Amino acid sequence: MILCLETATNICSVALCDNNGVVALKERAEGRSHASLLTVFISDILKETGIKPGNLEAVAVSKGPGSYTGLRIGVSAAKGIAYAASIPLIGVATTYSMYQGFKPIAETKYGASPSDLFAPALDARRMEIYYCVLDSSGKEVKGISAEIINTDTFSNFAPSSRIFIFGDGASKCHEVLKAENIIIDDDFNISASFMLKPAYEAMDEKRFEDVAYFEPFYLKDFLTTKPVKNIL
Repeated sequence: MILCLETATNICSVALCDNNGVVALKERAEGRSHASLLTVFISDILKETGIKPGNLEAVAVSKGPGSYTGLRIGVSAAKGIAYAASIPLIGVATTYSMYQGFKPIAETKYGASPSDLFAPALDARRMEIYYCVLDSSGKEVKGISAEIINTDTFSNFAPSSRIFIFGDGASKCHEVLKAENIIIDDDFNISASFMLKPAYEAMDEKRFEDVAYFEPFYLKDFLTTKPVKNIL
């Protein structure tokens, strides 16, 4: 079994998975409460299933891009478990995990075809989003970047291909992207359960992270803001 941790957005999500599917799942969207929720969810799932950390095959964590603080909390917890239990650490790109979760939705809700493209979008603050573009097989056709979306953002792709934009950054695209081949789904919510396939792919290929040196993929440097009021 693999323990999967997802903290890249405002959703704190923990899933216990095996080769057959999701065994247990706990998640909640409460903004900045990852620090208080994550360890509780992990503990609850392990207790409910009777699994000890040392019996896990690996621990997988969403590695970004996404919220700086959320990623830091998730990766720190994953590294702690991997080190203490002497199990492999797996890092899963947040955008690829989102693709895995949205693909079945696209097939049932929109009748997705092999020519369709998928653009998982994460809120990057202000008017920016983190996004990449994948084809229907999950192969990346445009790498992850942080951009302000404009009318030309997807102009390099064939207008005959539908482009699905989904995730917590998708709502920023409504006012800008009006092309008929673009479908914006801002109801999609990320989940640790979507890491099942990527985690087992990495497990089979022995693509593990170095517990000592692994860092989240922040994409952008963390910027602090100066307080408006001088409290001293």
